[in-house]
Amino acid sequence: MGSGIWSTSVYDAAKKLRGGASAFGYSDSGARSVHAALDPLGVTVRESRDSDEHPASLAIAVLFDVTGSMGGVPRVLQAKLPQLLGLLMRKGYVRDPQVMFGAIGDATCDRAPLQVGQFESDNRMDSDLERVLLEGGGGGQKRESYELALYFMARHTATDCFGKRGKRGYLFIIGDEMAYDRVKPREVCAVIGQTLTEPVPLQAIAAEVTRRWDTYYILPEGASYVGDDEVLSFWRKLLGQNVIELADLDAVSETIALTIGLGEDTVDLDTGLADLADVGSDAAPVVSRALAAIGDRGSLVAGDAPHSGGPLDRPSGNLRL
Repeated sequence: MGSGIWSTSVYDAAKKLRGGASAFGYSDSGARSVHAALDPLGVTVRESRDSDEHPASLAIAVLFDVTGSMGGVPRVLQAKLPQLLGLLMRKGYVRDPQVMFGAIGDATCDRAPLQVGQFESDNRMDSDLERVLLEGGGGGQKRESYELALYFMARHTATDCFGKRGKRGYLFIIGDEMAYDRVKPREVCAVIGQTLTEPVPLQAIAAEVTRRWDTYYILPEGASYVGDDEVLSFWRKLLGQNVIELADLDAVSETIALTIGLGEDTVDLDTGLADLADVGSDAAPVVSRALAAIGDRGSLVAGDAPHSGGPLDRPSGNLRL
């Protein structure tokens, strides 16, 4: 996957054809199971690969909780795709971005505990968003199966940016609850179809993920546990300062794009904030307060320990948007 080029014209044409109908036709149709294209069961690997068309691919994954109050996140992401891709590509933040969207639920009780699209460079990423099942379930215990999503990202993805160039991809998790404390073999078998001989502690799977992925957790305003000290402390302990409290959900795409641009050293903060206006966004005041506080996030070289300033050895803290 990952061929083709994103086209805002194609996106606008699809929106016009819907005639005001929801972009999430699969979920809104009354579907009760994961769409076949997003089902992780039996998936060996999701790949982000170089090609003649995209010789310097950079893997970007955005996984969002779709339980409870978090159901509005994918709708905002879908509406803001032109701004996200406009900043990444037209402003030159990333030469060859390949974006994968996925959704997280609760493996203890939900029909769709994990949904994972493909890494795409063109409008097929929009199609993956449209297939997401907005189940809206969850177990009500302030935990969802984020650890299962981390397991998939650690052991079921392959990226040329890391494999060939020792460069981490970017992983953004958007949620408002905590993960369970371990990856359970029974859930891995049921959801992904892989045999796991023993549980994997959360800290261990987080270490695997952050070796290959520059990982961020975003807690948006309007979520059930916004500002919750227990949730924030949990993620700060796991990811250090890469925890972002987002005061305006509408700024999520811009926040992701500028975080990547700054991480790639392809834009400075002042220029990035000016770029927001150029793509029709009014999120600059919100984004500015957060990104001014982000420190160095250089990429990890294959085989190295987490670099100074990386998620695992940053002091506890968070970025408030």
